[in-house]
Amino acid sequence: MNYTIIRIKNARFYAHHGVLDSERMSGGLFEIDAEMTCDVTEAETEDNLKKTLDYEKAYNFIKEVVSSEKFFLIEALAYRIALKIIKNFNVVQKVVIKVRKPSPPLGGLTEYVEVEHSEYRHTEKQEPS
Repeated sequence: MNYTIIRIKNARFYAHHGVLDSERMSGGLFEIDAEMTCDVTEAETEDNLKKTLDYEKAYNFIKEVVSSEKFFLIEALAYRIALKIIKNFNVVQKVVIKVRKPSPPLGGLTEYVEVEHSEYRHTEKQEPS
């Protein structure tokens, strides 16, 4: 079986996540990367959108989680996005979600903090590496 990686890079959203009350009240910028390992063999041979990952739909699922739910931790945000993608797209065998929080309140200058979460489809087949 062949796998194709489809990526959404640096999707940006304004949302109200964080541990501090000030973060949850005023909100801030969050950046998301999604890397989805897919079995799209049929899509590649048939040139058919219905046989692959529609990345506009994937983007909208990411946007929905980031915008409509509130999290204390970006770890929890990354986990929820990964689960939503795995559950809604049968072609996705593995998803890696990175969530970045630019200029976090650490008491010093920091470009961003980032978490990365990987989720695998649980099947009898061997997971892609």
